Amino acid sequence: MIFSSLKLNDSETIYTQIEKHIYRSIQNGELFRGSKLPSTREVSQVMGISRNSVIAAYENLESRGFVRSIKGKGTYVIGEEQQEEKPLYMNWYSRRNQYSKTCEEMDIIKTEPKYEKGMISFKSIAPEEKFFDVEEFKRSFLEVMALEGEKLLNYGYAKGYRGLIEYLMSYMEKKGVESTHKDILITNGFTEGLDIILSSLTSPGDVIFCEAPTHHTALKLMKAYGLKVVGIPMDEQGMNIESLEEALKHYTPSFIYLIPSYHNPTGIVMSGERRRQVYDMLNQYKIPIIEDGFNEELLYSSTHIMPIASLAKQSNHVIYIGSLSKILFPGLRIGWIMADQKLIYMLESVKRAKNIHTSFLDQAAFLHYMKSGAFERYVKKVRKHYRDKYLFTLEQIKVHIPYESLWGEGGLHIFLHLREEINTRELLESCHKRGVIFMPGDLFYPNATNHTSMRIGFARLSEQEIQEGIRIIGEEIHKIPLEKQT
Repeated sequence: MIFSSLKLNDSETIYTQIEKHIYRSIQNGELFRGSKLPSTREVSQVMGISRNSVIAAYENLESRGFVRSIKGKGTYVIGEEQQEEKPLYMNWYSRRNQYSKTCEEMDIIKTEPKYEKGMISFKSIAPEEKFFDVEEFKRSFLEVMALEGEKLLNYGYAKGYRGLIEYLMSYMEKKGVESTHKDILITNGFTEGLDIILSSLTSPGDVIFCEAPTHHTALKLMKAYGLKVVGIPMDEQGMNIESLEEALKHYTPSFIYLIPSYHNPTGIVMSGERRRQVYDMLNQYKIPIIEDGFNEELLYSSTHIMPIASLAKQSNHVIYIGSLSKILFPGLRIGWIMADQKLIYMLESVKRAKNIHTSFLDQAAFLHYMKSGAFERYVKKVRKHYRDKYLFTLEQIKVHIPYESLWGEGGLHIFLHLREEINTRELLESCHKRGVIFMPGDLFYPNATNHTSMRIGFARLSEQEIQEGIRIIGEEIHKIPLEKQT
């Protein structure tokens, strides 16, 4: 009881001492907003004083706004309403670190023209969800829940679900990658895989090479970690070997980041001969490789080319990051890193520190789906669908857009270079007013210097939308004064 510490004296009236004691209790936190005071009858009996003194104290406190009496319920503390509360506001933007600033500055959802309902958007390269095997995946989910639901809903291992690791190891072997002394770490998609590698193996100021252009998310992570990003120009076969050699004479990069198959954003598939040339040159300079196995399953126009990781055989300098997010169930966020056993052992601890583990329920259901044979059937179906859509988009571009060069052999997008005088930032602004948006090419270059290119993502659009959107882009290009185009 709050009055156990009150010692009455003869110098003040009793009700004044009770009033002051309750006020001090509110001030020092013994009584907080919502606390119920003992009844006046209870206080008078415990302290052996007149009930009228207690009533007088409670009434004074209520008049001052510290308590409120509710008939039939009691008296409650409501705080110091006489004193205006002064909220504390932090200037969080002034406290941001460089990592946070870079992530926000390069956040295309926040910084690029916004999609509005009814627009035709060529920005996305996500798969078309209407083709997802929802029923097949639902069966897989229910079956793994019935078999081991209790385990899957508990904590799992940072390295990943054993069955999925074994499956992916076999999957990579079929791609020609040597698995001896290699291991796999399951990640939340490609993005976490690259983040784990960069946060573990680089320091601010380190140099990293990549293709120019390259994956925007990869660029964002590299810059967020304070790396010096050096872009190596590309041609129709992939990274330009002469430019790579010249850069290696001036820099010693910690890594080179490559997307040899169905490159984002160009869609280029690096030729087998070029892969060997790049690999041999990097071997010569002892440069480790991060290979992004982007969208390898959506090949349209040629036979499959083995990943660069397959050239390494038993060497351990190639780190492969895999994901099926651009073709299958991106919402599951399942990816993997395949690398040297000792490196995976180290990265496992980093993964555990970041988020403990990737959902075991998702991993188990995904594994069951993959082993059921549904994935092979799905890929055959969507490969034809996206190939037809790719060819249709290509046809519309050739009809409506006067481009200088066009890159793209597979995947879900096409990359265009326009006339030298056409700024795709200005073009995007005029197209946005007509309800069409796309990805300007400068987003994919380390120094954001290329303003004549653009990426057209077509996967989620109907043929009617593709035709209409490409036509509008072409019309806006033709509106540019002739003297500016020549």
